[in-house]
This record gives sequence, C-alpha cells and structure tokens, in this order.
Amino acid sequence: HFVRYDADYYLILAGDHLYRMNYAELIDEHIDRRADITIAAQPVTVDDATGMGIFRFHHGGQIDAFEEKPNRDRLDEIAQSIPQGATFGGHTPARPFVASMGVYVFSRDVLLDVIEQEGAADFGRQIIPAALGRYRVNAHLFRGYWADVGTVDSFYEANIMLTRPGAPFRFYDPRRPIYTHARFLPGARLSDCVARDAIVAEGCSLDRSTIEQSVVGIRTNIQTGATIRRSVLLGADFCEADDDAPARDGNPRLGIGRDVVLDRVIVDKNARIGDGARLVNEAGVMRADGDGYYIRDGVVVVPKDGVIKPGQSV
Repeated sequence: HFVRYDADYYLILAGDHLYRMNYAELIDEHIDRRADITIAAQPVTVDDATGMGIFRFHHGGQIDAFEEKPNRDRLDEIAQSIPQGATFGGHTPARPFVASMGVYVFSRDVLLDVIEQEGAADFGRQIIPAALGRYRVNAHLFRGYWADVGTVDSFYEANIMLTRPGAPFRFYDPRRPIYTHARFLPGARLSDCVARDAIVAEGCSLDRSTIEQSVVGIRTNIQTGATIRRSVLLGADFCEADDDAPARDGNPRLGIGRDVVLDRVIVDKNARIGDGARLVNEAGVMRADGDGYYIRDGVVVVPKDGVIKPGQSV
C-alpha cells in the first residue's frame, strides 16, 4: 500500500507503545548519517532485554547484529561482546543492553528491496536481521520514557503509572501536549466523591463513590457507594438513560453499579457491573477464565460489552 505514496523515506511505527518522540530528529539523523535503515533504540535492563530485540555493535558504533528476545544465556554472550567502556550504544551498568523500540525509518528503495527480496513481513524476526550486512543500519538512541503496552500486564501498569504524582510520563507537557480525540462531551460530574491520584475523562457521572489510583474513561457512570482502586475503566461508546430498562434486556445498567468494589481491574468499554459485585482477586490467581471476566497476570479483565451479575464475587 505504501508504494502509491511518492516519498523518499518511510517512518514505520507500532500502535501499542506509549512514548513522546520528535520524529523529525529521528529522520534528520537518518539523512545525516546516510543510513539505509535507522532503528530507534533504548538502553534496557537485563530483565527487559529477554522480551525485546537486542542490538550488538561493532567498534565504530554501527549495528553489527540483531537478536529477537534472547534468553539469559545468550544475553551473557552478548554482554561479553560489548567493548569495555563502550558508550556509543548508551550502555550503562544498570542498562547494559540496547533494544529496538519497534520504530523504523527506511529509505524508499531499501524498503522496497527488502520486502521483495525477502518476502517477509515481521520486522524484528525477519526484515531487520536479513538487512544487516547488506545495508547501512544505524540506531537512533532515545532516552525518554517508552513502554510497550501490548500485554494485559504492561497495559495495566502503564495506565496506573499515569495516575501517580511525579509519573515518568505525562500527557500534560505544556511544550508538547498530547491531545485526546475531540468528542465535545460535557465535563465530568462528581457528586460527593473522594478522588485520589485519579484521571477522570469527560462525559463521566460519579455519585458518592471513591476513586483511588485509577483511570476513568469517557462516559463512565459510577453509582452510589462504589469503590474503585488501582483500576482502569475504558468507559462507554454511548450514554444510557436511567429509565432505559427495556434496552438493557434484564442486564445491569451501563457502567459501575451501587456498592461495587473493584481493585486491580481493567473494565473494557460498554461493560455492565451489577450492584454489589466485588472484583478484587483475593486469592491472587494469575490466570483464569470466569463468568463475564478473565484473569491475566493477576489482573481481572471484564471484556468489551461484558456483564458482571449483581453480587458476583471474584
């Protein structure tokens, strides 16, 4: 599909990452170094390195090899290959490896060639390893906050991080703010509520409830007596009137019911949590599937359009 656009360079991004980057600097570096491929990279810890694509560099600082998700033994071998005192890759004792962020700049002819020659579609496992040795592949070192939110646990942790004072990433940077999609909803209404370290989106209605270290998404309706802790509520695509019982077909009303308790929960869009439900994973289960919910990495997840019955306990 990209062939139809007459561009000299192509910027390839992932849709499940959280970061703030000036892409102009990335592209300028690609041009200045006369690179064929430039990969945004970040120093990482040993624990993070096992789940990422890791670079090796030769003495000049150019990428020499790339390995996707190496195990611990292989990481030890890679660490021994790093020249002592090397700084060109941003190595530090705390972050001894340099990992791909999944952000790429390709010169047009090179991108066409690697796709046609290799017939590959996976950048980390196929395209980048095959390009090494054939093209000039350079790394653009990025030192800002970056998180891959492609798993339940990482998505949850990144959202909860946003609620903390002094969080390493903020949407409110006055120089480079990140805006939400304009929906022209009314401001959130909180009636006799307690909210600590919380993000509450527009169009919400909260009544005599407690919100702590949580994200409350658009159009969320939280009824009297609810307690929401360390949870991520994605909100709703529509509003529902209080007297719209026929549309509910016997289900609880849209949103969070009376006296509900949520702790370490992700509630996807348009879910219905019945009165008195309690989702807290008291047993500390790491993985399970239940009636209207599932648990992954210890986080209870209510899927989109999910229904939790009144009084249900997890």
